[in-house]
Amino acid sequence: METFDLRAEADVQTYGLGIKEVWEVPAENHKPGFVQHTLGWPLQSGPLDTTFGGSFLYHMNSQGQNLILVGFVVGLDYENPYLSPYREFQRWKHHPAVMKHLEGGECISYGARALNEGGYHAIPELTFPGGALLGCSAGFLNSVKIKGSHTAIKSGMTAGEAVFELLTKDDQAEKSVYNMEMIDYEEELHAPMQATKYQEDMNTNWVSQELKEVRNCHGAFHYGLIPGLAYAAASAWLLKGKESWTFHNTKSDAEKTRPASEFKEIEYPKPDGVISFDILTNLARGGVNHEGDQPPHLRVKKELADTASAVSMPVYAGPEARFCPAGVYEYAEEESADAEKAPCSSLIINAQNCLHCKTCDIKAPKNHIKWTVPEGGGGPAYTVL
Repeated sequence: METFDLRAEADVQTYGLGIKEVWEVPAENHKPGFVQHTLGWPLQSGPLDTTFGGSFLYHMNSQGQNLILVGFVVGLDYENPYLSPYREFQRWKHHPAVMKHLEGGECISYGARALNEGGYHAIPELTFPGGALLGCSAGFLNSVKIKGSHTAIKSGMTAGEAVFELLTKDDQAEKSVYNMEMIDYEEELHAPMQATKYQEDMNTNWVSQELKEVRNCHGAFHYGLIPGLAYAAASAWLLKGKESWTFHNTKSDAEKTRPASEFKEIEYPKPDGVISFDILTNLARGGVNHEGDQPPHLRVKKELADTASAVSMPVYAGPEARFCPAGVYEYAEEESADAEKAPCSSLIINAQNCLHCKTCDIKAPKNHIKWTVPEGGGGPAYTVL
């Protein structure tokens, strides 16, 4: 993305954190095909609350198991550093409209991942020499539907067709008829090719139209819950993307976090161990495993080494310990070398807990944490999630 400057003409991407559990429930509590979506409590506290997000609850039958899939999505452009997406999810399950589905059941799986929610105007340039961006890596998620599998499949089909045409035409046809480019670096004999027809086709097919229609829905919620709902309804049923304006996003999710001094700390209820759980209990259900002697894949950027102690904790009250759905980050006080100075806070990174959701790379103040690919395929081992 940075090497080829693919985001040069795109809006700044915004993300959501999706957290999910799978429950096995008694037959009497199971209604295959039942679907429930909610917003409001506990994430939004009033009609003008600007926090974006909501929940889903699906009943399904899988290989004789009566399963309920419950999940919570929180827009990572939230402002309050005291907000914990994981703990919001846990207390949401205690609402009577949710808890009645889970009573008598058992949570059997847990996981989390970040979602690209920027939509139409946040999609980067899709091709570069030797490769292309497909599916969620490009940001084709329809955040209103909380669905991206259909657009991901279509992008894969479109890319495959473009690459096939590129590889089966001679050099002149590639350049003149199909507008495919040969990029020659350092006069290499076999330079990487760029399937620009994939970009052209994605710009004109139904994926582009679908995302364009809902391009303003997320941004509308920055004016509050009720204004966001009203605009989303009007956009979906009346305007259908034909409005002449766009709510552009110009700041990263990390930059949208406001100082902790502007908020009151949120007091979350303790988990009961039946409907709600602490992070480490749930983490075991995700099958997370990393070899103990592998290099840490979560790294603090060298040029921002003092951000945790100088900015994150004193200004934002250490949000890393709250936004992570795997308990990777925690702060510990260390005695200062100067006896007259107060103890300083240091960030502890428990990389072995990581679910690979990548939220830290997105939401950490100044983006001081970099997620890298772990060694040896370590991470969560999802089965029914």
